[in-house]
Amino acid sequence: MEVKIVQKVMKVNDELAQGVRARLAEVKVACINMMSAPGSGKTSLIEAALHALKGFPRIGVIEGDPDTTLDAERIAACDAPVVQINTDGGCHLEANLVGRALNGFDLQQLDLMIIENVGNLVCPVGFDLGESKRVAVVSVTEGHDKPAKYPKLFRSADLVVLNKIDLLPYVDFDIARFRGFVEGLQPGVPIVEISCRTGEGVEAWCEWLRKTVAGA
Repeated sequence: MEVKIVQKVMKVNDELAQGVRARLAEVKVACINMMSAPGSGKTSLIEAALHALKGFPRIGVIEGDPDTTLDAERIAACDAPVVQINTDGGCHLEANLVGRALNGFDLQQLDLMIIENVGNLVCPVGFDLGESKRVAVVSVTEGHDKPAKYPKLFRSADLVVLNKIDLLPYVDFDIARFRGFVEGLQPGVPIVEISCRTGEGVEAWCEWLRKTVAGA
């Protein structure tokens, strides 16, 4: 019985995700789902893109968090439209939540929707939210073995971001081993190395976002 219930939940989520995808496709809005462990710097990456892109593409942000509106407040301070989803302790977003959050945007005024998922390397991976691309984010403070330990995320990612590279001199992180783990799981997936603090790699991140919008 439990297996059947889980299958039903996933089927309903997938159907709702297709509705989200169709709704965004109708207005030609690309959508990315950013996933990572807590504290990897997803919000900082979004802020860096908003500052660097200077209004084009036009970006809306859905912020997923168990509690608080702290990240949404940071995005709003960048003058970007943002909707907060609080999961009340839940470890991931689901398509029904994203679908309702879209009602808070004027989609005709957007080119790209960024979903910042709840910080978790396991639960969010199994839930399609209607995104067109997935971004896996890892910071150098987490260790180079994250792809080996959490392979499903990296197998499904369209982009892997290695964040906080300005901290490399202070942590035990082997970039070659990290890249080897990622390549072993998904050969050819692009990897961008970024420091939001120094700005290194931010242009490459922005260029990937521009291409994603162009392909919508």
